[in-house]
Amino acid sequence: MGKLQELVEFVAKSLVDHPEKVEVREIEGEKTTVIELKVAPEDLGKVIGRQGRTARAIRTLLAAVARKQNKRAVLEILEP
Repeated sequence: MGKLQELVEFVAKSLVDHPEKVEVREIEGEKTTVIELKVAPEDLGKVIGRQGRTARAIRTLLAAVARKQNKRAVLEILEP
C-alpha cells in the first residue's frame, strides 16, 4: 500500500461511522495516480461534507503529499 493510499484510508476511517466498510484502491497511471475511495452509503455525506468542503480538504492534502513525491494524484469518491 502506497503512502497516498494510506493517507486517504486513514482520513476516511477517521471521519466515518463504519470504518470497516472503507475501501481504498490506488491505480497507477503514467503521469497520474488515481485513488478510489468507497464508503458505506450512510457515510458518503461525511466524506463529501457540506458543499464538498471535506472532499476538497482531502484532495488538497492528497495533492500536497503527491507533489512532495513528484507525482500527481486524483481522488475519486465512488458511490456504493
